[in-house]
Amino acid sequence: MSVIEKCRVYSRSRELKRSGLYPYYLNFSERDRGVARLPDGREVVMCGSNDYLGLSTDPRVCGAAAEASRRYGAGCTGSRLLNGNLDLHDHLEKELAEFFGKPAALLLTTGYQTNLAAVTGLCGPGDHVLIDKRAHASLVDAARLSRARVQWFAHNDTQDLTRKLDQLPENAGRMVVVDGVYSMEGDLCPLPELVRVCREYEATLLVDDAHGAGVLAEGRGTCAHYGLMAEVPLVTLAFSKAFGSTGGAILGDEDVIEYLRHNARSLLFSASLSPANTAAASESLRILQEEPWRSEAVISKADFMRRELASLGYSIGAGRAPIVPIDTVDEKHTLMAWDLLIEQGVYVNAVLPPAASPRLRSSYISVHTDEHLARALEGFAAVRDQVLNDFFNSN
Repeated sequence: MSVIEKCRVYSRSRELKRSGLYPYYLNFSERDRGVARLPDGREVVMCGSNDYLGLSTDPRVCGAAAEASRRYGAGCTGSRLLNGNLDLHDHLEKELAEFFGKPAALLLTTGYQTNLAAVTGLCGPGDHVLIDKRAHASLVDAARLSRARVQWFAHNDTQDLTRKLDQLPENAGRMVVVDGVYSMEGDLCPLPELVRVCREYEATLLVDDAHGAGVLAEGRGTCAHYGLMAEVPLVTLAFSKAFGSTGGAILGDEDVIEYLRHNARSLLFSASLSPANTAAASESLRILQEEPWRSEAVISKADFMRRELASLGYSIGAGRAPIVPIDTVDEKHTLMAWDLLIEQGVYVNAVLPPAASPRLRSSYISVHTDEHLARALEGFAAVRDQVLNDFFNSN
């Protein structure tokens, strides 16, 4: 089959559209403070966003983005290496390093490119990358593109990791790659054990903290939550979650950041982060420090929903993150539940393979009101009765 022919025979998305249960690329005409509006005018409680601190529509963040565009233009039109570096970029790097307690930071254009830079910039042929089986796709792609030898270990299983490290050549370069908070499960990595194992085997530990930064430990993330920031050599961030923007950063020692600044291809050969996105992330970081109630509130609201959903009989994941996954029996039940929740005025994410096993992924933000959460629970109760009742009664 040719590379084009496989596109012509692909039918899955069209079949879902014909069924009326296509859960992707839904248009939103408005979005603000925990709710969103569909093109037909219906309002839904947004329980499927990564905007954990509610900052992506905050007037101060939007104003900073607009002002940066007026001053610097809409884009930088070049890589940071040559002509796309701004004082905004340098300033945000210093702010991030200081806030997260790392010697240095390196700014990149997307979270995806951030992980590519961290892994491919440091690992290559002859090295070994060991990656959690549920790590984000960007980390998987980065490991493969690095041309290092890649091995997967069972999710959050440090014994399996130890067995695999024990089999590596004694002098081989080795990197262990995990998420701080797993985006589909909402659980945290077992960081104390990971640090111990990596120290024993002289492996470099990389923690992708896209979903922990801005939320855990007054916003300083998973490593600070465990009190182990100084023990983790590499931390990556994504601004598209708690920081209400887009882009990302690598945190590490000055020597490492300086090396990546001149060797990471996803930095060197891509246009730099736009002035608007840079200023938005910087303003979000400022607000986070001045309003720590936001990170406290999002955890509190997610914990409340976790308890209430469990009391309704839902099978949910454990964790201390804004992400609350809900098990469903199969793809059909997932899509039906997603559709009926929208009818009830609640938006969640319908997760299907290969992203993860079928489930509903709900997430909560600091600016959800008690009324928002009550409306969401009413919707979940209705869906449980109409769609999932047979499944949960039989399990």
